Amino acid sequence: MSTTVLPDLPASTTEPDGSAVIRVLSYNVRSMRDDTDALARVIRACAPDVVCVQEAPRFFRWRKAAARLARTSELVYVTGGATASGPMILSSLRAHVERTDDVLLPRTPGLHQRGFATAVLRFGQARLGVLSCHLSIKDWERYRQGRLLLDKLAALDVPHAVAAGDLNDRPDGRTFGLLADALQDGWATKPWGREHTTRLGDPEQRIDAVFATAGVEVLGCGVPMGLPGVAESDLRSATDHLPVLAALRVPVS
Repeated sequence: MSTTVLPDLPASTTEPDGSAVIRVLSYNVRSMRDDTDALARVIRACAPDVVCVQEAPRFFRWRKAAARLARTSELVYVTGGATASGPMILSSLRAHVERTDDVLLPRTPGLHQRGFATAVLRFGQARLGVLSCHLSIKDWERYRQGRLLLDKLAALDVPHAVAAGDLNDRPDGRTFGLLADALQDGWATKPWGREHTTRLGDPEQRIDAVFATAGVEVLGCGVPMGLPGVAESDLRSATDHLPVLAALRVPVS
C-alpha cells in the first residue's frame, strides 16, 4: 500500500468566466455505526462542497443523526436519508439549494428498498444537478436501477450534473458500464489518489464512483488516501468503504 503524500486537488473557487470549481465527495457511512469522529475528520479534510452519502441513518431518530453528521463535518443537510432509503446529500454554505427531490425505487420483495437523493444546487452562476445512489446487490435489479438513474439525471433538466455513490458493481460490470458509457467516470477520466474503494484489507475493488455529464471538466478523482489531513487510521475506523473525492469545473449554465 502506497504511503505517498498526495498533492491536493484544485481548491473550490469561482473562475473569472463565472464557472465554478467544486469538490464532490461520495461516501458510504454504514449508518454511522462506526467511529463518527473519524468519519467527520475525513470529510472535513476533503473540504467538499457537496457530499453524496450512502447508508445514511434512516430509522429511529435519523434526522438527529443526519444533523449531527452535517454539524461535525461543518456542512449542512440538503436532502435524503430515510426519505430516499439511505442516500443523502450534504453541502457547504457555498451552495444555494434551488430544489430537491427524493425518489424511492421499485422494490423487489426480499431485497432492500433503494432510492435516490437528488438536488439542483447553484454555485454563483454555475448550476449543478446532484444525485446520490446506492444500487442493488442483485445484477438484474442493479441494471434496472442504473437505467432509472440516467432517466432521473436527465429529468433534473439542468445542463450539468453529477451522480455519485456505491454501485455494488465493478468497472467491468454491466451497470457500471452502462453509466460509464453515458457519463464521464471520474477515475477513468482523470485518476488521482487511490483507485479501489473497498475497506482496507478487503479484496481490492472499485465499487464506488463519481460520474459527471458531458461539459463538466473532471480535474481529478479518486480515494484521498495520502491527502494531508486524511489519516489512514481514520479511514480504517470511520466506515467499511473508502471515500471518493472529485474536483470538477462546472461551466456557467
